[in-house]
Amino acid sequence: MNDLLKSVREKAKSLKKTIVLAEGEEPRIITAAAEVQAEGIAKVVLIGNPNVIKQKCPTVKLDGVKIIDLNNTDVEPYAELLYELRKAKGMDMDTARKLAHNPLYFGVLMVKRGEADGMVAGSVNATGDVLRPALQIIKTAPGIKTVSSCFIMCLDKNSKYGENGIMVFGDCAVNPNPDIQQLADIAIASADTAVAITGISPKVALLSYSTKGSAKGELVDKVTAALELVKAARPDLSVDGELQADAALVPTVAELKAPGSAVAGKANVLIFPDLQAGNIGYKLVQRLAGAEAIGPICQGFNMPVNDLSRGCSSEDVVNVVAMTALQSTIAK
Repeated sequence: MNDLLKSVREKAKSLKKTIVLAEGEEPRIITAAAEVQAEGIAKVVLIGNPNVIKQKCPTVKLDGVKIIDLNNTDVEPYAELLYELRKAKGMDMDTARKLAHNPLYFGVLMVKRGEADGMVAGSVNATGDVLRPALQIIKTAPGIKTVSSCFIMCLDKNSKYGENGIMVFGDCAVNPNPDIQQLADIAIASADTAVAITGISPKVALLSYSTKGSAKGELVDKVTAALELVKAARPDLSVDGELQADAALVPTVAELKAPGSAVAGKANVLIFPDLQAGNIGYKLVQRLAGAEAIGPICQGFNMPVNDLSRGCSSEDVVNVVAMTALQSTIAK
């Protein structure tokens, strides 16, 4: 485990947040829940049948873990909340009751009711199924209209890039071709994630194939327009663009291409103009530079919901639970 993940776990311990794990009958989730609870990383709620959980993991000790069996739970208050939130969209009470028995919806409704600080799922469910209830119930954070993702890239701590080798890349997993507003939202959310999870002071670079007008075109215009939206919405952020990757990262190049920029040559949060660039970029850094890529981390929700990879290990789940706990501290 790298130093960042150790730090994330330690910070989470001090917060004593409650995280609901909706896929409570999955062995990896059960194992992770026991570790999270035992280490004090968070208070855990498992959604599942206690007998099934015991049968699947008979040796795992779940002392202190709250288990909610939806077959023996009064879901009516949750269904009523869902109905109130969605009736304008045509939902009726029968549909609300049915959905309230779905662990993914129930978990998000727990977060909405203040009974949990975040939810983690995705080990056996598709991304769309995990995020849909969150989009319908929790919705996006104030001032943010876009749910996105980022990866935390951990290079060698002595690396000349990032802050102690830590960088944040967004969006690398969710939005294929973000428009101007979405790109601005991704930049703001990525900066907030960087602070909450890594503790770095974000220096945000909106990347392009152009630096400060060195090239012209519609794609460049999108980046520069997004920069203006970020500056207007969050004047507290250190952000600049449009910047080529070398101008964002290399001080000598920055002096030539973007003199006077507070970000160029020092960027630690890189915002890619579209998903193709972001996905390619993080994988190149992961493979060629040997960086550890932590994520994707969901961001932009009013309260955190994170989607696991279906190939995740129980240790991955523990780390995502800890990060979710930290994300719940982002000011709303």
